[in-house]
Amino acid sequence: MSQKPSYRIARVAIAILSFLFIVSATPDAIASPKVLRYVKPAHDWQKEAMPIGNGRLGGMIFGGVSKEHIQFNEDTVWRGDEEDTGSYQAFGDLFVEFGAGGKSATKETSYRRELNIDKSLHSINYNKDGVHFTREYFASHPANVMVFRFSADKKGAHTGTISLKDAHNGMVKTADNKIMFSGKITSQHKIALSYEAQIIVLNEGGSLKVVDNTILFKDCDNLIILLTGGTDYLNQRKKGWKGEHPHKRLTDNLAKAATRSFDDLLNEHIKDYQKLYNRVTLNLGTTPKDVLKLTTPERLTAYRGGALKQQKKKKTELAPLNLKDCRTEPGLEELLFQYARYLIISCSRSGCLPANLQGLWNMSNRPPWRCDYHSDVNIQMNYWFVDQANLSECFTPLSDWLYSVVPVKREATKKKYGVRGWAHRSENGIFGGQSYKWVPGDAAWIMQNIWDHYAFTLDEKYLKTRAYPLLKELCEFWEDFLKEDSDGKLISPKSRSPEHGRPAEGNSYEQQLVYDLFTNYIEASKELGVDAAFRKKVESLRVRLLGPKIGKWGQLQEWAKDIDNPDDMHRHMSHLIAVHPGRQISPTTTPVLAEAAKVSLNARGYGGNAWSKAWKISMWARLHDGDRAYKMLKTMIHGNFYNNLFAHYSVFQIDGNFGYAAGVCEMLLQSHLGKIHLLPALPDAWPSGKVTGLRARGGVTVDMEWNEGVLTKYRLMSETPKKVIVRINGEDKTVVTDKLIKTGAMNEMSDSTIYRHTNSHRVEG
Repeated sequence: MSQKPSYRIARVAIAILSFLFIVSATPDAIASPKVLRYVKPAHDWQKEAMPIGNGRLGGMIFGGVSKEHIQFNEDTVWRGDEEDTGSYQAFGDLFVEFGAGGKSATKETSYRRELNIDKSLHSINYNKDGVHFTREYFASHPANVMVFRFSADKKGAHTGTISLKDAHNGMVKTADNKIMFSGKITSQHKIALSYEAQIIVLNEGGSLKVVDNTILFKDCDNLIILLTGGTDYLNQRKKGWKGEHPHKRLTDNLAKAATRSFDDLLNEHIKDYQKLYNRVTLNLGTTPKDVLKLTTPERLTAYRGGALKQQKKKKTELAPLNLKDCRTEPGLEELLFQYARYLIISCSRSGCLPANLQGLWNMSNRPPWRCDYHSDVNIQMNYWFVDQANLSECFTPLSDWLYSVVPVKREATKKKYGVRGWAHRSENGIFGGQSYKWVPGDAAWIMQNIWDHYAFTLDEKYLKTRAYPLLKELCEFWEDFLKEDSDGKLISPKSRSPEHGRPAEGNSYEQQLVYDLFTNYIEASKELGVDAAFRKKVESLRVRLLGPKIGKWGQLQEWAKDIDNPDDMHRHMSHLIAVHPGRQISPTTTPVLAEAAKVSLNARGYGGNAWSKAWKISMWARLHDGDRAYKMLKTMIHGNFYNNLFAHYSVFQIDGNFGYAAGVCEMLLQSHLGKIHLLPALPDAWPSGKVTGLRARGGVTVDMEWNEGVLTKYRLMSETPKKVIVRINGEDKTVVTDKLIKTGAMNEMSDSTIYRHTNSHRVEG
């Protein structure tokens, strides 16, 4: 049937508008590249070296000229067992030394070291002895290897040695063009994992020769080093947590990669990475072009109001940099957001373990706080932003790990408390072992993440097989564990409010988390249409819970008794979980409690470590105060990022990076109260901007644009068009989502997503 001319014209007009919106909503990649830049090699692992990773295998790059050092990790290299957390371990080091004894008569010039997070590619360039040298490094997820290429513009320019060092002093073997080491991680723990690492060296021109436990390369045009490694860890308790020795798997994997060209491996890697990374674009304003030419340390210095070193002016240089322009540089704020997305893609992919306190990267066998899974804020914060930032596949390791260790937790809980269900202490390892204090609320907090992943994805299989069984069993724990106070309210027995205060009954930390747990379980039960009788029981328990209370100085109480100290500026804000990441308190639903939460949050101040400041960004955003959230964001950038943009306080902890990204998401989009709130906490510092690809609960993808603080365009998409409530510029509207069309083979949800926008919603002024 033919279409009427007017209808065809309308369709064309809609298509043109959609195209124009897509073009206008996509930041200029050339004007604002997401690149970390440096003009000298790294000397400090946690402050200067650069991370690469493929989910399970990661490296820290130093970029030395005469001696390259690549420290590497694999996520299953752990000490521990079912009784003790143990600790995440370093794995090994790759060294490449150049020249006779690593020395040269001349010094390098024009040195630059870059990490391009748009491509997940690390590069080093410099001139030395009249030769231009280039290095390119990446960690491939599909090929399961790290790849390092050394090239030059002159033939025969590479001479030196390659060696491996085992962080556990295992046996090193060298043959032909291969080096490997292997051993067992032994300690007082009952589980000893076998491990192995291998490299293979491929040369163009020149020669390779084995000398002791090193490979000597001489007069080579180009070198490629492929590295892989692993252990026999298996996340199945029934099999003793161990599978086959990794030797055959690693050998076969390396041999397969060695048959492929560098360009083939690189193109596959970039394509795989960008399927995830390219889903979200963010433009928070205009950054001067000369600022983009600064090194990353210089950008941090300028943003913080410091002076830059004066350089000789060249005719080709732009006008002198106005440092005031840098103190609210949106490009750096965008870079930190996308850097968090780069890091989670690099350290948390399907089939891997979840990101620990340092993600994947660790140089010590006695790392800070065991480099483990801290469950009283840290592991939760690692995953707050993942679904919001359209990286749902990266969430899978958290649910898989938790599901694997709960049987161990269940037995320990029965022994400790004599009740059904499961709980745990605040330090956790990969075998279910744990240490530090018993804080039962921690388990309910992790289950917030587990439920939220379903709320974003609507993955019914995940809900049925992963989330629901854990939610129900944890509700059974609290049914047995809660006690009745003198007023007939249900309260938690004596416990701490992490990580301070004396144990007390009914602390707000656990009261709020149990309320959230019960709410999530009730919704899960309804979604699946199961266990109506138990759901009714949980509903009756939730009604009887002691709720949030307002204290004598107007604060939201941290304890059942009004004993809060207004001068307490502790880094934890455990009594404000009902604001974020919970949904019990909001300015729109409980304004009186929200005002009390502001009083408590003000009392905590602007200080703290990286993750604490990051959490405050999200809290102020949830309280709809964008300027306060932005002040917290700036405070964090001023004091809590190293030159390699790792978040820190006294040491590097990756939760600060991930918490920062969560805060940005909460400022731009909220969906925890059953409606999609666009720009709920937009600060004055971001008057105009664009974002594409953010995710809202209910399986909705959001694009939007704003100008002078007012939303001007938006688009909502879902797999099946549906009605949703959207809050736009202070008003609620009901709209129908556009269809999100996916093409290509999909092994995982959204694995090959292409957004085809059928129309757009415009906000008329």
